[in-house]
Amino acid sequence: METTNLLALIGSIGGVQGVIELIKWWRGRKVQDRQNIAGVVAAENENERKQVSWLEERLAERDKKIDALYIELRTEQAARLEEVHRRHEVELHLAEAEVKKCHKRGCNDRIPPSDY
Repeated sequence: METTNLLALIGSIGGVQGVIELIKWWRGRKVQDRQNIAGVVAAENENERKQVSWLEERLAERDKKIDALYIELRTEQAARLEEVHRRHEVELHLAEAEVKKCHKRGCNDRIPPSDY
């Protein structure tokens, strides 16, 4: 290649300044690639942080709902247990009244004998 052709080629790509910019680009391309990769990684990390915080909020809401359901369940269980206790108490009083029932007309000499 002749010198004139080389100078014409350099002039067509921007002259000396174009060659300098080409060299800067060639030497800095790896740095630029690393910066681009770092930007992408930072954006991915930010998206993951947002997703994790969103999932934590959902879990907190579900925990609140579960706690409310457990409170409701425990109150219902307590009410049912109280009802069972009351019914057993009534059954016990009925059984006691059946034992103390007088089978005769006059209850001076009870059959069965009672302690009261």
